[in-house]
Amino acid sequence: MAKDVGRKVVASNRKARHDYVIEDVFEAGMVLSGTEVKALRMGRASLVDGWCEVTNHELWLEGVHIPEYSQGTWTNHAPRRKRKLLLHRQEIDRLESRTREKGQTIIPLSLYFLDGRAKVEIALARGKREWDKRQALRERQDNLEATRAIREKRDL
Repeated sequence: MAKDVGRKVVASNRKARHDYVIEDVFEAGMVLSGTEVKALRMGRASLVDGWCEVTNHELWLEGVHIPEYSQGTWTNHAPRRKRKLLLHRQEIDRLESRTREKGQTIIPLSLYFLDGRAKVEIALARGKREWDKRQALRERQDNLEATRAIREKRDL
């Protein structure tokens, strides 16, 4: 059987870009059990409540829901267990020092397969305030209206 080539997205956290200001993005490998990989290949996962934490110079992904594999037996995994992420030592140290700053956290943006290996895209982010979210929505709305007006003017 030929190995999967390219990037196949399993889950993405679309709300993260609305709730956080993304400052830096990293790609990390994941340590998974067999039934977790099979459940991911079926395209089932949720990153909504996920976050990352550095413990003992290791990066852990928590709160991510990968449902149990339907054909799994007693060897099935726990849906919300902690999962170890694989990054270079310098990247982990940089993330650890930056998350000590007030208001910064590490969140998962997307979960995907890259050439047959499970990867997670994580971001160093700072939480937005409520008025930041409203301002971003207003800017997006204004840009949309401007492009519509230009298009209507061009069509006349």
